[in-house]
Amino acid sequence: MTAKRNRGLTEQAADTAVDQACRMLRLPTIRTQYPELAEAAARDQMTYRGFLAELLLSECDDRARRRSERRIKAAGFPREKSIRQFDFDATPSSMLPPSTPSPSATGSRRACRCV
Repeated sequence: MTAKRNRGLTEQAADTAVDQACRMLRLPTIRTQYPELAEAAARDQMTYRGFLAELLLSECDDRARRRSERRIKAAGFPREKSIRQFDFDATPSSMLPPSTPSPSATGSRRACRCV
């Protein structure tokens, strides 16, 4: 069983202790977001459990984002593409069949039918 640490730390000492612990435990997101989240928790009168949950969830979310970026990079795609960045209005009308109105003219992308 571990002994309970009952130390009267100043705010500055507590911040330094959290920073050092996060470095040792390799928790970069908690280390960078801790000051902001601690102020928000005090302002919103969050419970300790709520504050801890916010910290841990932010670390998990950031790790998932970095993992996804790492996997995309490791896949070695020639260039980054996403449907969010695709410009449907820039698609040349010459690529559409002659009888089909352009998607921007109808306001709907579903109006284009491949023949």
